[in-house]
Amino acid sequence: MYDTSYTGPILEIENLSISFFTRDAEIPAVMDFSCTVMPGEAMGLVGESGCGKSTVALGVMQDLGTNGAVTGGTIKFKGRDLATFSPAELLALRGSEIAMIYQEPMASLNPAMKIGAQLMEVPMVHGTVSKSVARDLALQVIEDVQLPDPKRIFKSYPHQLSGGQQQRIVIAMALMSKPSLLILDEPTTALDVTVEAGIVELVKGLGKKYGTSMLFISHNLGLVLETCDRLCVMYSGEAVERGSIADVFDEMRHPYTQALFRSIPLPSADKNSRPLVAIPGNFPLPHERPKGCNFGPRCDYFEAGRCDQSAIPMASIAEDDRHGSRCLKVNKINWDAIAETGDKTARTSLGKTVLKVENLKKYYEVASSGFGGKKRTVKANESLSFEAREGETLAIVGESGCGKSTLAKILMGLEEATEGTVTFMGQEIQATPIQERSTKVVSGLQMIFQNPFDTLNPSMSVGRQIIRTLEVFGIGDSDSARKNRMLDLLDLVKLPRDFADRLPRQLSGGQKQRVGIARAFAGDANIVVADEPVSALDVSVQAAIADLLMELQRENGTTLLFISHDLSIVRYLSDRVLVMYLGHVVELGTTDQIFSPPYHPYTEALLSAVPIADTSVEKRQIVLKGDIPSAINPPSGCPFQTRCRWKDKVPNGLCDIEVPKDKILTEGHQIKCHLSQEDLAEMEPVIKLAEPK
Repeated sequence: MYDTSYTGPILEIENLSISFFTRDAEIPAVMDFSCTVMPGEAMGLVGESGCGKSTVALGVMQDLGTNGAVTGGTIKFKGRDLATFSPAELLALRGSEIAMIYQEPMASLNPAMKIGAQLMEVPMVHGTVSKSVARDLALQVIEDVQLPDPKRIFKSYPHQLSGGQQQRIVIAMALMSKPSLLILDEPTTALDVTVEAGIVELVKGLGKKYGTSMLFISHNLGLVLETCDRLCVMYSGEAVERGSIADVFDEMRHPYTQALFRSIPLPSADKNSRPLVAIPGNFPLPHERPKGCNFGPRCDYFEAGRCDQSAIPMASIAEDDRHGSRCLKVNKINWDAIAETGDKTARTSLGKTVLKVENLKKYYEVASSGFGGKKRTVKANESLSFEAREGETLAIVGESGCGKSTLAKILMGLEEATEGTVTFMGQEIQATPIQERSTKVVSGLQMIFQNPFDTLNPSMSVGRQIIRTLEVFGIGDSDSARKNRMLDLLDLVKLPRDFADRLPRQLSGGQKQRVGIARAFAGDANIVVADEPVSALDVSVQAAIADLLMELQRENGTTLLFISHDLSIVRYLSDRVLVMYLGHVVELGTTDQIFSPPYHPYTEALLSAVPIADTSVEKRQIVLKGDIPSAINPPSGCPFQTRCRWKDKVPNGLCDIEVPKDKILTEGHQIKCHLSQEDLAEMEPVIKLAEPK
């Protein structure tokens, strides 16, 4: 197939162009793309949704479907052009020499086959090993990806594993044939940040163990920094900058790369003193690309008559090895100038308490899996107590299954509390379902969802959906008054008024989320529960949505309950942080208190797991072992004791037998932990920021 003594680049992509053909027209998806991956090297591929990252990966796999085709350039694997491979050779190549890991692990797993059988298939299909040898290899690779009890995992079905475990099995499957090139397409996007940290460590370690080269596709620059040796930044089908991690992060030479970093909530960002700067305008659709530089209409350095004349080639940066930029003004821009930030704002003054939660519990009764068995209890929320004040942003963080969404459902009236009280604007609402709540309570307590498209009616115009909300809330005494209020709301969320006539499918993800925000603020809400409102959006859009939420909060004095697993955006937006684990509040304090030692051991691990896109930041690696326990069968004693690295410091096995009481460390800062004050005082910072220049 190719020369086994070949020692050159594993992957060479030169001037690649890929198009998709419809009945109406040719749609160029990738244009003039080039990159090289050397043996054992990890190349990161980053950019906004629709920039062509996954299309490049599918081109390498020669899997563009019936409508896709390479229209220019070459893709060479170990020196041989993939276009010259026969179908049989490609079939032998995929999975053996080139393997791919997708964002959703269940897309690669057969739900009807046990894990062991699926793993054994790989060496048996791609090699000539016997069934017994394949079984031994499968057990070994399950151990390599650090899954507990390999024999049990071997006999399990995919649905019996957690999302993180499923992704580890997919990685194991990809590595079983020891491929020369591993393509990872957003492999951790759907995972908790602690699981993501474990997967990143695993991929790095296995890459070194097997000598595998990697093409790592992600929108998370912090993740790429921790995983890759080199980086290629894509925008609208083109590579706009490429180079080593140090080159691109510290010596960036393209306006789009610079704009991306300005929109990321790095530790130095602050919503009041150092606000993020969102990239202006919108990402162009393939048929709307401008002439000349694709980034031109959104670029701070755009020069009419120069940047909009013809296609711009990638130029080498003379002083740096393999560092290139697709910018005509690369030698004219002062790249060392201090980056601009958004307009500074005064810190929002906090008002009266608008929400008070006391000893809240939520239990679910579930049927036993066995015939005639007793019902079991799921303890989703355990004795939650906290307050939120007018104009405050309170972040609620924790892994999947910790009880964040259950709490949100109780607040919204979609679930009733088992015990405890929820007081909203002086009125207890914990046992009042949403259909029995007054219009004032419903309009005053609103929610922004993670996926805006799921909450928008696809057959109803944007304007009509907002007007419908106003009708339900009894706002406006006539159709014309409600229409004017709807237009004012579009102005408020910075959407053009002609968007009122558009359908949701005609909007981008960020624009749909703005419509969701407009509906949430339609009734002058006192509290808005934002459930992962930016996690599904590109980083450049995240900055715009975050800025919008803060502006609306300042203007309306709204309290924001911000549910998230992304501690970077939490650090930027929140005034206080509530950390949840297995239904318990394990730490509560101001943002500064939560991000500085001493920490609850779980908070410490959460902070360590956050990818930070800054080469000057030092971060200790603390990878949690195991998964969050089941709420049906929680551990005895401290809920975190099964994963805690500090457990041995607590005498008499207290962590195993007794739930800790809340401990006040300083005013406003409490943790639920058995560690002594002396042990807590020994904690070192997880994240160390660079000294200001």
